[in-house]
Parts: sequence; structure tokens; C-alpha cells
Amino acid sequence: MNGPVVPAVFHLRRARDLIDRYYAEPLDLDDMARAAGFSRYHFARGFRAAYGETPGQYLTRRRVERAQDLLRSADLTVTEICHLVGFTSLGSFSARFSELVGASPTAYRKVHAERAAPRVPDYFVMAWGRPGATTAIAEKPAPVERP
Repeated sequence: MNGPVVPAVFHLRRARDLIDRYYAEPLDLDDMARAAGFSRYHFARGFRAAYGETPGQYLTRRRVERAQDLLRSADLTVTEICHLVGFTSLGSFSARFSELVGASPTAYRKVHAERAAPRVPDYFVMAWGRPGATTAIAEKPAPVERP
């Protein structure tokens, strides 16, 4: 007796979640395909069919979206943001950012600087991203209501 059939999109979603969670890490096609349980070639074709873009394009878009958030809110240099979101080259970061957003990272920051809230200090952003830098706050569980 076979178990229930799981649609391929469920497996692809696991890879997409991996990208969303670890966008700043060096991810390659093999890592993503392994998360989905597919061969790299089957994964690349299936991902594009399901989401309308290749896994690499999706990863780049997620990185640029996060960079947009940091450019609007954090007091970091463009180079620091470039490395925080997972790019290894400032040139490739600027080229991809300009291609997807329509403006360079510096021009994007300048446009949004006038309307943005006060920037988050860079030391806070850097400390917040470090593992073990924050302490867990124990919360008291909510009382359970009984019928």
C-alpha cells in the first residue's frame, strides 16, 4: 500500500522557504534541489514552471528586496548592505539592483531618505543579525481557557 501522493509544488515550496530563510548565505542550485528532494535539472525546470522564474532569479530578487529595506531604514553603507544580503561583489550587486529596481542603490536611498523614518543605527543592525547576540525573553504563557 502506497502512502499519499505529495504534489511536486510541496517539495518546491521547501526549497523556496530555504531561499527565503537563508538568502544571505551562499546558496547554489544543488543546495536548493536537495531541499526539494529533486535532481538539480528537474528542480530548475520545476521551479521555473511553478514560480515563473529560475531559482537564481528568485534568490537575487529576495536579496534585492532585503537590500531595499535596509537602504530605506538602516544606517549602513551600500557595501555593507551588499554583503549583508549575500552578494560578494559590489559591482554585481549594483548591476542587479539597478536592473530590478530601476535605480542604483545610492539613488534609491536618496529618493527614499526624505520620506523614511529615522534610520536604525548600524551597530544595532549588525548586532541583531549575529547569532547569540540577543537573549531570549521568557514569556509567561497565556492561560488556557476551558469550556
